[in-house]
Amino acid sequence: MARRALLFKGPDGTGNALMPIRELAGIKTLRIIAMFVTALLLWAVPHAQAAPNHMRASLIAEGPAQPGGTVTLALLMQPEAGWHGYWSNPGDAGYGLTLDWTLPKGASTGAMQFPVPQTLVIQGLMNHVYEHDYAVLVPLKLPADATPGTLMPISVKAQWLVCTNEICVPERAELQGTVTVGSGAGDKRFEDWRAAMPAPLDRPGTFAVTGQTLRLALPFPASAPLDAPHLFLKTERIIDYAAAQRFFRNGDTLVVEVPMAKSPAPAEKIEGVLAMGKDAGGIAFASARGAVPEGGDEVGGEGTFTAATLAFALFGAFLGGLILNVMPCVFPILSLKALALARGNSHNARSEGLAYTAGVVLACLLLGGVMLALRAGGEQVGWAFQLQEPGVVAVLLLLAVAITANFAGLYELPGLSVERGAGHSGAFGTGLLAAFVATPCTGPFMAAAMGAALVLPTWAALGVFAALGVGLALPFLLIGFVPALRRLLPKPGKWMERFRRIMAIPMALTAAGLLWLASRLGGEVFAAVLLALAIVLVIALWRVGQVQRGGRSTLRWMAPAAAVMIAIAAIGAPRLASTEVVPEEDMLGSVPFDEKVLADARANYMPIFLYFTADWCLSCKVNEKAAIETSTVDAAFRLRGVMVMKGDWTRRDPRITRFLASHGAAGVPLYLWYPNGGGEPRQLPQVLTKDMLVELVGE
Repeated sequence: MARRALLFKGPDGTGNALMPIRELAGIKTLRIIAMFVTALLLWAVPHAQAAPNHMRASLIAEGPAQPGGTVTLALLMQPEAGWHGYWSNPGDAGYGLTLDWTLPKGASTGAMQFPVPQTLVIQGLMNHVYEHDYAVLVPLKLPADATPGTLMPISVKAQWLVCTNEICVPERAELQGTVTVGSGAGDKRFEDWRAAMPAPLDRPGTFAVTGQTLRLALPFPASAPLDAPHLFLKTERIIDYAAAQRFFRNGDTLVVEVPMAKSPAPAEKIEGVLAMGKDAGGIAFASARGAVPEGGDEVGGEGTFTAATLAFALFGAFLGGLILNVMPCVFPILSLKALALARGNSHNARSEGLAYTAGVVLACLLLGGVMLALRAGGEQVGWAFQLQEPGVVAVLLLLAVAITANFAGLYELPGLSVERGAGHSGAFGTGLLAAFVATPCTGPFMAAAMGAALVLPTWAALGVFAALGVGLALPFLLIGFVPALRRLLPKPGKWMERFRRIMAIPMALTAAGLLWLASRLGGEVFAAVLLALAIVLVIALWRVGQVQRGGRSTLRWMAPAAAVMIAIAAIGAPRLASTEVVPEEDMLGSVPFDEKVLADARANYMPIFLYFTADWCLSCKVNEKAAIETSTVDAAFRLRGVMVMKGDWTRRDPRITRFLASHGAAGVPLYLWYPNGGGEPRQLPQVLTKDMLVELVGE
C-alpha cells in the first residue's frame, strides 16, 4: 500500500512531507507520534496556510431563538472527493475538530454532537472518519437580556485534520454567522442532520475487564436486527481500535467483547456509539462498571445470515403476499381476471397465469430493488416508500380512477375485460398493476419478513421480494393451471357484467382513499389539482368508450394522451405539494414520536403505548378505528396514566425509518408496549383488539 504522510502547506501553497506513515501495523507508538506531530502543526503554522482547504466548512444557525432560549448551530463539513474528516475520537491516527468561539456576553455553547462515523483501516491502523459531507451540531444558549428583533453576531475559529489514504493536511478557518433574536421558521436541513446522529440509549450499560478484554453489556431488543455492527468509543485509550470485535445476544442484552489497548487508561465510565450497520444509524450509550452476563448467541456482519433466517423470511413473505389478495384494490382485479377465464378463455389459462405471475413478481423485485439501492445510497427508506412520494400517489390515483371507470362500463380496457382474454401482454401489465397497488401495507407474516430482508445479503433479500410476488400471484396462477378450480367458478352469464359494475365500488373507494392521502401528504391545493385531473380523465375515458362502441380504434391517440396525463401527475402536480405537516388529532391525545421524549418517559417509569402508522396503510387504519381509538381503550389508558406516542410515517421520516429497522420492521404498523417505562418493550401483534390493549394496563 502507498505510504501515508502528514503534510503542511507553506505560504506558497506547496506541500512538504514531514512524516511518512509506512506499513508499521501493530506499532501503537506510531499513533502517539502522529498525534503529536499533528498537534504541533496545528499550533505552529496557523498563519502559513494559503491554498484553499480540502475540507469546506460552513457555520449555519437553525433559525431564530428567544432571549434565554437555545438554538442549534451546525458546522457543515464538506470534504473534497477522496478526502475524509474525523470523529471526536479519531482512532489510531488523526485529529478531531476543535472550536474556539467568540460570542456576545451572556451567550454560551454546549458540547459538539457528531453523527455516526465510519471505519477506515489503513496499514493496520483503525480510523474513525467521515468520507462524505457531515454536520457537527452545537447548541447555543442566547443571553437572557438579548433584544428581540436584533441580529446576534457569532464567530468561531475551527481547526481540523483532513486526509486521503496517502496524506494528511491540518486546516483551519474562521467562520462568521448571526442568530436572529425572535421567532421564525427553521432550516429544514437540520432534520436530516439530526437524523444522522446516534439515538441516545435511555438506560446505561455496564462494562467489566476480563483479562485483556473489555466486555460491555448494552440494553438491546432481541428482535432488533444487527447488520455488521461496530463499537466506537468516545473514551480514548481503552481498547485496541483495529482488533476484531465480537457481539453476542443474551436475551434483550447485547454483549460486546473488544481486546484492550496495550496500556489502557483507567476509566470508571465509558461512553461511545454502537453503529448498527451500513446506513442503519447507531445508538449513543454510557456505561459504568458492573456485571456483564456470560454466554449468548454470537452475531454480527454476515453472521446474521442463516438458512433458517432466509427460510423464515421467504415463508413469511409468501403468506403475506397471499393475504394481500383480499385487499380492496386487488380483489376486484383478481376476481375479474378469474371470470375472464371462466368466460371461455381457458385455452389461454396457463399462459395468462404465467404472464400475470411474471408481472407481479417483476413489480415486487423492482420495488424491493429500488428500496435496497436507496438504502445503500444512504437514504432512510422502508417498505412502501413509494407512497411517501406525492408523484407516485398522483399516478396511483389516476390509475384507480381509470380502473373504476372501466369497471363502471365507461370504456373497455382489454386487460380487465370480462368478455375476452387479455393476451400475454395484458395479463403481464395487470400483474404489474396489481402488485404496485397492493404492496404498500405490511400485514400478518409479511412485516417480519420485510424486516429480515433488510439484514439479508442482497441476493437473499431479492428472493424475499420474489416470494412476496409469488404469494400475491398464486390464486390466479392456480386458477390457470388447475382446471378443477376453473370449474368451481360460476357459469358465464349476464350477472358477470353486473358483478363488474359492483366491483367499481371498492375501486372507487380506493380512489377516494388515495385522494384523501394526497390531501394529507401534499395539502389541499395538491389534492384539488389531482381531483381536477381525475375529473378530466373520467370525461376523456367516457369519450373513449363512445368511440369504442362505434367500432373505431382509440389506441393511436389514447396511449400518447395517457403518457401526458401520467407525466403531469408524476412531475407537475407534486410541485404544488405543501411541505407543511398537519398533525391529525386522535381520541387518545397522543404525542408525536420523539426518541428523547420516549427516553425521558421511560426514565420516569411511565407506561407507554407507542405505535407507528401511515395514512396509506389500510391495516393501520383498521386497527386504529376498531381497537386503538376507542372509548374503552381511552378510559383504560387514562386510568393508568399511559402515555400514548404516535409515529406518523405518511411522509418520509429518517428517524422513524431507523427506529423501525432497529425493531426488526421494514414498514408499518408497529405496536410497542413499555410496561411502567422500565424493562424492554413488548412488540404487539399486527392485528389488535380492544380487549388486548385493555389487558396491557392490568398486567
